[in-house]
Amino acid sequence: MDSSDSAASRAARVKRWAREAGFDAVAIAGTDLREEEARLLDWLARGRHGEMDYMARHGARRARPAELVPGTASVISVRLDYWPAGARDARAVLDDPALAYVSRYALGRDYHKVLRARLQALATRMQAELGPFAYRVFTDSAPVMEVALAARAGLGWQGKHTLLLGRESGSLYFLGELFVSLDLARDAPVAAHCGTCERCLEACPTRAIVAPFELDARRCISYLTIEHPGAIPEAFRAAIGNRIYGCDDCQLACPWNRYARAATAPDFGVRNGLDGAPLAALFAWTAAEFEERLAGSAIRRIGHVRWLRNLAVALGNAPGTPEVLAALRARADDPEPLVREHVAWALARHAAAAA
Repeated sequence: MDSSDSAASRAARVKRWAREAGFDAVAIAGTDLREEEARLLDWLARGRHGEMDYMARHGARRARPAELVPGTASVISVRLDYWPAGARDARAVLDDPALAYVSRYALGRDYHKVLRARLQALATRMQAELGPFAYRVFTDSAPVMEVALAARAGLGWQGKHTLLLGRESGSLYFLGELFVSLDLARDAPVAAHCGTCERCLEACPTRAIVAPFELDARRCISYLTIEHPGAIPEAFRAAIGNRIYGCDDCQLACPWNRYARAATAPDFGVRNGLDGAPLAALFAWTAAEFEERLAGSAIRRIGHVRWLRNLAVALGNAPGTPEVLAALRARADDPEPLVREHVAWALARHAAAAA
């Protein structure tokens, strides 16, 4: 019953259903990640995960799909493009220090919800067509080595910035996984095509890509503005510039992203004008406005306090206009110590520049 022919036939149908579910690409991998596991454990031992304790807590299980979800025989890896075609030019926003830069993946609806709904729809159809089987959906929501699995499946290769790259798709997309107990024909990995290029390393504002294929999350602006719960280290504040949520610099510098495709899903269109809003205007949002305007957005997960922390840093790096200074002074006595500390730094920075 589980002959190679039937495994191949099932895989072909699963791929067709995945495309019909709206995914831009799909491929299938096995569960062997022994090589990646060794690199993961070394990365954790070096403390490069920062305060993302869940990574160390799960340890080697991240590289063992069949241990993470017992009975897993195959991993279906999917890609969904997110680049919003109508967004303001990313470089232009980064070059205007009075505007807020939000990583382009977060300008629309929370991708966790979009991918999860489509993966669940795919699993439901598979069960209807193939009969009962065990499965679990993953959308960056559990300790899964999604880049390693996608590379094993042949969706692309791991670039020197550690993200997945494709010759015809770049890296501007989300990945999702469906762990299944079905035997499905595997796809073959593809060759890497980074060559001698190191533009991503050179473009990183905080030098978080410490060597090809090695990211120190503790230096990464995406980590510092999203995952990091406390004060942003002063050593990195100036380099953060106007990036208030995430960072795209390594991807913007990558030559392969000239082939990146705009999102077809309307969910990833720009909301709330966050593709280039004035920093001072966003800093004025109350907690209630933050919750209301960012409902359904991935940004809402960081909470209002971290939002203000990030904006205070960016305002400290902005031109010292009356509008910027007034915005900072309005929150100099904010009830949250984390906000007050970053506002004080920003005001001191402007005072020093004026002197």
